[in-house]
Amino acid sequence: MQSITSIPRSPQDDRRSRVIQYSIAMAIRMVCIVLCLFVRGWWLLLPAIGAVVLPYIAVVLANATTQRGSAPVLRPGGIVRVAPIIPTPADAPPAGHDESHR
Repeated sequence: MQSITSIPRSPQDDRRSRVIQYSIAMAIRMVCIVLCLFVRGWWLLLPAIGAVVLPYIAVVLANATTQRGSAPVLRPGGIVRVAPIIPTPADAPPAGHDESHR
């Protein structure tokens, strides 16, 4: 039986979610770039690494489709092929046996 929770997300909802994730990652990258202007010493490495690595992570996340946790869609009423039943001589009633009298 198919439930409403097993139906996958619509493409519009999926796209909207990916755009939001990408925008958040790029906002964090902008913060890292601004921090590079004000932070001194070895602490400068943290925002610099964030500014360099975050675009890659953001693109990977934005291109990933969300099939996580969704069950396959069940299609009721599908056509199922069945091999035809061919009667064999062993299946035939014995000679002289009339089943119409039952």
